[in-house]
Amino acid sequence: MRTISGQTNRVIVVGAGLGGLACALHLAGAGRDVTVIERAGIPGGRAGRLELDGYRFDLGPTVLTAPDLLAEPMAAVGEDLDDWLDLIRLDPAYRAHYPDGSTLDVTADSDRMEQAVAELCGAREAAGYRRFVAWAERLWRLERQDFIDKNLDGPRDLLTANLIKLALTGGFRRLGPKISQFFSDPRTRRIFSFQALYAGLAPDHALALYAVISYLDTVAGVYHPRGGMQAVPQALADVAVKHGVTFRYDTIVSGVETRGDRAVAVHTVDGERIPADVVVLNPDLAAAFSLLPTPAPARLERLRPSPSCVVLHLGARARYAGIAHHNLHFGRAWERTFEEVIDRGELMTDPSLLVTNPTKTDDTAAPPGRQTYYVLAPVPNLTVAPVTWTTAMSRRYAGELMATLEERGYYDLGLDLEVSHVVTPADWAREGHVAGSPFSYAHTFAQTGPFRPGNLHPGLSNVVFTGSGTQPGVGVPMVLISGKLAARRITGDLA
Repeated sequence: MRTISGQTNRVIVVGAGLGGLACALHLAGAGRDVTVIERAGIPGGRAGRLELDGYRFDLGPTVLTAPDLLAEPMAAVGEDLDDWLDLIRLDPAYRAHYPDGSTLDVTADSDRMEQAVAELCGAREAAGYRRFVAWAERLWRLERQDFIDKNLDGPRDLLTANLIKLALTGGFRRLGPKISQFFSDPRTRRIFSFQALYAGLAPDHALALYAVISYLDTVAGVYHPRGGMQAVPQALADVAVKHGVTFRYDTIVSGVETRGDRAVAVHTVDGERIPADVVVLNPDLAAAFSLLPTPAPARLERLRPSPSCVVLHLGARARYAGIAHHNLHFGRAWERTFEEVIDRGELMTDPSLLVTNPTKTDDTAAPPGRQTYYVLAPVPNLTVAPVTWTTAMSRRYAGELMATLEERGYYDLGLDLEVSHVVTPADWAREGHVAGSPFSYAHTFAQTGPFRPGNLHPGLSNVVFTGSGTQPGVGVPMVLISGKLAARRITGDLA
């Protein structure tokens, strides 16, 4: 593993996203003097917060898995996760709502889940579920140490005994066909393969090794932090402050000063110069490279971004007994929807939606007697789509989504609305996300593992990247790991 040479005592982390925060804690645990500079007034980056008339909304991810990965950066400074966060295990993790009117509660209790699958789809499908769980657990064990939780300097770093085991397990096959080896019912196939969209691909195009996302979701379990997802970065930041990390909020970095092949300082828009031995950049890669005097690699322009999404944040009087905390509402179409969003740059004609109702679990998210809803609809990114997200277009599409929700059982939701806020790809783009996508670069084969942009700058010897655009990739668990991997580039295996 290549590491930063020379003096590494003073580290500046630009961006208090989850990757930057995890990196800061691992560095603090290794004795480094760390300063985190964040343009917003709170930590979190994409995991931000919106407050409207007493309602609280999570602006970024709403699904939290693998709390052991969250515990790692806290443990790096001797802290216990349970002392800083109240994590509520969701049961069910999801409720799947199908167009035929049936539902399936997805739970991490394998015995109960097997029974639920048997009742909905039959004994053969339940047996397939058991085989899937055993396969997915094996896949996670094979991938985590050698391919996910490891700095990869090139393809040769993949040449371990586990690579052969991973291939024999089917990790390099396509996800859709592999899932079909376990399930024959379209309903179970969907619930165990929709996670491919998180990786930016249709299930039939994603590598089967990305079934580990489904494993973390549907087998290992989903959690909700009391206080909302923004409580996670806030807890990480609070722990970091306790252990000597300095935070500079409401501070915008204008650029990184270099001398020869090294970064020597960070400059702010207020004209301040802050010296550094190492600079860690947490923004999306394109935004990160824009802070540097050296040009971005030409390959960066050729990388394929993931699809984007439109999110409705709704505060309402309406309450629905038939939903869970997280709900997946599948349309009748399946393969066609992926073609529309990913290949043709069109809005889904029969959308599948994620609807999260945080107040099912945490009533602090809304005024007394009120409910919050987070509605996510996948849409094309700004590279492939001819859609111009004007205010009128955003309102029109929000209206279409509200009509779809009404059709799928959210009766009179529009009549009971008290507050609403729409986030579109144009908003994501203004936040610095490539192609207006909060999901960064798609996990194609050519953008996976050592082929994904590395976390070391190719020309500056002491600039490191962290976040979803670099290795290992997208999602809260992977971004937390990216912070640890970035720290290891600075400290060696101490982080």
